[in-house]
Amino acid sequence: MKKGNPTIHEIARALNINSSTVSRALNDSSRVTQKTKEKVLAKAKELGYQRNLLASNLRRSRSNTIGVVVPRISRHFFSSTIAGIEEAAFSAGFNVIICQSLEALDREQRIVKNLIANRVDGILISVSMETTNSKHLEYFRDNGIPLVFFDRHCADMPDASKVLIDDRQAAYDAVTHLIGKGCRKIAHFSGPQELRIYKNRLKGYKEALRDNQITYNPKLVLTSKLMEADGYASAQKLLESSKDVDGIFAANDVSAIGAIKYLKKQGKQIPEDMAIVGFSNEPISEAIEPSLTTIDQSGFEIGKIACDLLVDNIRSRESTGIHNKTIFIDTTLIERGSTQKNG
Repeated sequence: MKKGNPTIHEIARALNINSSTVSRALNDSSRVTQKTKEKVLAKAKELGYQRNLLASNLRRSRSNTIGVVVPRISRHFFSSTIAGIEEAAFSAGFNVIICQSLEALDREQRIVKNLIANRVDGILISVSMETTNSKHLEYFRDNGIPLVFFDRHCADMPDASKVLIDDRQAAYDAVTHLIGKGCRKIAHFSGPQELRIYKNRLKGYKEALRDNQITYNPKLVLTSKLMEADGYASAQKLLESSKDVDGIFAANDVSAIGAIKYLKKQGKQIPEDMAIVGFSNEPISEAIEPSLTTIDQSGFEIGKIACDLLVDNIRSRESTGIHNKTIFIDTTLIERGSTQKNG
């Protein structure tokens, strides 16, 4: 490793320990043993680490502002999480800067730079579909600034705080519901597998099939960005290639609604010819005909809990340090017309 001005992350890598431990050791935290502090200080000296006292002083002066980054504010789930975040932040005396990446990595990177420039005390982020690593978020980790992921997170920051749902279990429940309605050939509309939420929903889909003695067919998994047009096109492809498909589990409501629109145009009866389950419980899932069976993610609760966790870490970082944890929120399957074959 080259000398010069290594980051806390590089010191952690050299010692094979967490960067948060390095940060605490350099800050002489009581949560780190004297032996570990000595190892960290020795390695920091060896690598030529020089602490930026100005940056350290700035970090100790709170702005009472947190940054929030979501993929799309227009999505009901994310607007719900923002409502939960704002309520918790207001109660704690914090202001909120809300930004949207529009599912674009370059925009997300620029947003993060702007939030750093605005000296936010911490950041809440649900990453874009294009985000495959946490490189642009290293500043927060390396400088001991609290960060909490919600819904979508980066796999290469396993120790970061996260507020999530169990996507695998939720998908398993959705597919099991379709099987309980008599479906035996079930397709899955999936999203980019770089995002763990879609990888885990695919995993739950496969496990539900396996546990019900249904053979997994990779040709029935159609991957896209899950826009309405993608759902429409995927349903068209299904009908053209697999005439006997009788169920669809879509990884979001928007693509499920696209599928409903195409199937209705083709004269198909839902759920008699094709039962459909979506994911997220968007308001339109109740308005469309037939109404869409879906998974509710409790967005408001996710946002509130994520903000509470962030605020706790902002307040404790100078005394006891950042306490990273992962919290899972329960989901609920809401049955509506798109799967009600008997009622």
